[in-house]
Amino acid sequence: MSATATISRRRLLAGALGALPAICASRPPGTLVDVHVHLFAADPVQFPYPPDAPYQPKPSPLEDYVKVVAAARLDHTVIVHPEPYQDDHRYLEYCFAHEPSPGYFKGTCLFDPIAPRTPERMEALVKRNPGRIVALRIHETRKPGTPPSSSGPIKDRDMQSPAMENTWRKAQELGLAIQMHFLPYFAPQIGELARKSPGVTVLLDHLARAGQGTPADFDQVLQLARHPRVYMKYSGIEYSSKQPYPYPDAKPLVRRAFDAFGPDRMLWGGIGNTLEDFDRQVRLFDLMFDFAAESDRAKIRGLNALKLFGF
Repeated sequence: MSATATISRRRLLAGALGALPAICASRPPGTLVDVHVHLFAADPVQFPYPPDAPYQPKPSPLEDYVKVVAAARLDHTVIVHPEPYQDDHRYLEYCFAHEPSPGYFKGTCLFDPIAPRTPERMEALVKRNPGRIVALRIHETRKPGTPPSSSGPIKDRDMQSPAMENTWRKAQELGLAIQMHFLPYFAPQIGELARKSPGVTVLLDHLARAGQGTPADFDQVLQLARHPRVYMKYSGIEYSSKQPYPYPDAKPLVRRAFDAFGPDRMLWGGIGNTLEDFDRQVRLFDLMFDFAAESDRAKIRGLNALKLFGF
């Protein structure tokens, strides 16, 4: 295809998608799997947020996202069930039922990890959606010295609670990973639970928000690489930077994560809900991983996810 034809095709796609850039970055070679996207329904009546939703997002509906999937030629996506829906998974299941191609999506779930009924509720959701639920997401983002919560929005529960251990064991039984969204100082507690449940895969979200902790905290995060089933997610790089895009101060952190976890235990998430986002993230990935061999970059862009999540 000629350069002129390529530009024309991209302009047509941009027009179809609305106010998006006319030209997006070239699609990287090989398999592309986005392991971290949030989707929010445009209809709050059909898919309402609960009263204790921690924030009210702008709509980012499935119908718009499937156009981005087609334009960017993504191979698969993991929908990370977002906090505003709390433990109501109806929109996630709607997305499974209306996916761009059979078996395209997998997803995470959110339940209170210390609630007595969580193990059975997880099992019911998994049985209702066979082969689709891949992880339970746990949020631990309270500041150091702040006590854990025991009620209210599902976050900041006690990582040392016996009920938390029960939930991790049930996740292992169901074949689910534990997806940790956390501040770096929680790394030792994550490591202790990983030691007690060695069969559980652990996913560390957003480069462990490395920029929101001390260098010593990030050292503790990198020590989690000693557990063979712990993976680092390259996503949310802005959380680890104090500079604007392309976040140059985060690049040494990315390199340290790569050196610790290796190319076989890193995943790419947050590729974008729009073509503009996709363009920025492709360029950022190329910058952050310019030191890595193409074979290693291909693993992070999608091959690791294919294997880990069973697409």
